[in-house]
Amino acid sequence: MGDGPIHQGIERASEKFGDRPAILAGERRWSFRQIDSLSNSLALELASGGIERDNRVAVMMDNRAEFVICVYAISKLGAASVLLSPAWRAREIEHAVELTKPSRAIADEAAAPLLASLLGEGAVSDIDDPGTSGAAFSRDDSRLAVREIDPKSDAVLVFSSGTTGLPKAVRHTHVSLGCATSHWVSALALGPDDRFQIATPPSHILGLLNLLAAASAGATVRLHRRFDLDELLERVSTEHTTLEMAVAPIALAIANHPDLEKYDLSSLRYIMWGATPVSEAVAQTVTRRCGVRWLPAYGASEVPVLAVNPVADPRLWRLDSAGLPPSGVELRVVDLDSGDVLEPGAIGEIQARSASAMAGYLPEEANTEAFSDGWYRTGDVGWLEPAGWVHITDRCKEMIKVSGFQVAPAEIEAVLHGHPSVLDCAVFGVPDERAGELPVAAVALDPQRPVSAEELKGLVASSLATYKALHDVVIVDDIPRLASGKVLRRVLRERWVTSPRVP
Repeated sequence: MGDGPIHQGIERASEKFGDRPAILAGERRWSFRQIDSLSNSLALELASGGIERDNRVAVMMDNRAEFVICVYAISKLGAASVLLSPAWRAREIEHAVELTKPSRAIADEAAAPLLASLLGEGAVSDIDDPGTSGAAFSRDDSRLAVREIDPKSDAVLVFSSGTTGLPKAVRHTHVSLGCATSHWVSALALGPDDRFQIATPPSHILGLLNLLAAASAGATVRLHRRFDLDELLERVSTEHTTLEMAVAPIALAIANHPDLEKYDLSSLRYIMWGATPVSEAVAQTVTRRCGVRWLPAYGASEVPVLAVNPVADPRLWRLDSAGLPPSGVELRVVDLDSGDVLEPGAIGEIQARSASAMAGYLPEEANTEAFSDGWYRTGDVGWLEPAGWVHITDRCKEMIKVSGFQVAPAEIEAVLHGHPSVLDCAVFGVPDERAGELPVAAVALDPQRPVSAEELKGLVASSLATYKALHDVVIVDDIPRLASGKVLRRVLRERWVTSPRVP
């Protein structure tokens, strides 16, 4: 892994594991051989429609086997997948399409009409319509001529929100994504006897990485279209799931489940906690109630696996640290002002260097601040122990982490500024036990044009994905700023935390 195109993972799995189950969804089952064969079939259909090497193809759908089939098919043509979140609304999709300029799109029934309005009817395949390219998924005996593919070319573009506005596209090559997949297989100790569930969106780097790692390791994945805790727990009991994954809201839901003890979770080797900082009290409650321990990990869209607890030695697992960097990932901490490299124990920005790091952002101007002498700037504040254990204490970027999803304050602010009553505004994150953080807006209004907080919350809700919805809107006389114009979000946050409303 890491030395060739990403579709080699499924081709090798097809040869090695054949008819063993690769993906389970509802009552349907796809073998490794079927996934590979169907990706060949779809690749032929895409090639007949003019998709060539270095083209981009947008993919927008929820958790289903067709998603990973699309990614492999696009890879086999030497093209790149542009992964669009099914949670996005029109504004976000329009931005992503304009930024990445895909020449074709594959979507489910819910997303296809909107993409067709942007790319044209003939450029969008609705996988739920048997009259279009959905038919490509029904042929599983197709053969595809081998294409020469540069491993350093783009394989997948995922999206990561930035502090300056709408999401940026993160460019991963076959090499970087293959390297990250290898890191994840090792970090989880994945093997052909493993079975795990995926409820995270496949367009998110964690969902994608789980699917690629499972194929590479020969593990079986159960996909869930929607998160249903009772179903997840029941599947663990009946299908003898060996590992589970959770972000903060799922962990809290497990801890608070009134009937947790009735489920047999003894097959689980661990529950992996990622995307959000570990809440030790929640983790300990789950372990006390069901006996399953947690394996914390830390990653980013730009460098998918930054640290993980040592899976091979449960005696060393800790809840107070994200873990150790995998082999091939270097971490350092630098001073927030000078950029000087700091000694272990000193707090600063965590930076990473690895072959798994992204090739760069779109738009390209965003790359200037993303790297420092070849090191990716995570934007996370923390420190390293002498032995390399990672501790995250804060964010030096202004990103808000909602249930593991990055939310850019500027993106919500742009929506609010579009209302004629809003003179100025600033969005900041506030702590939340379930989601980790939630966005709150401080808004200065035109006294001649009154508007309610609920109307402003509704405006954001109708414009952006659900996880970007405002938790609260507070009316202020003015927004505190430095002389440079930079918003003092920390001041707003502290005021909100200590009072129901900003004074």
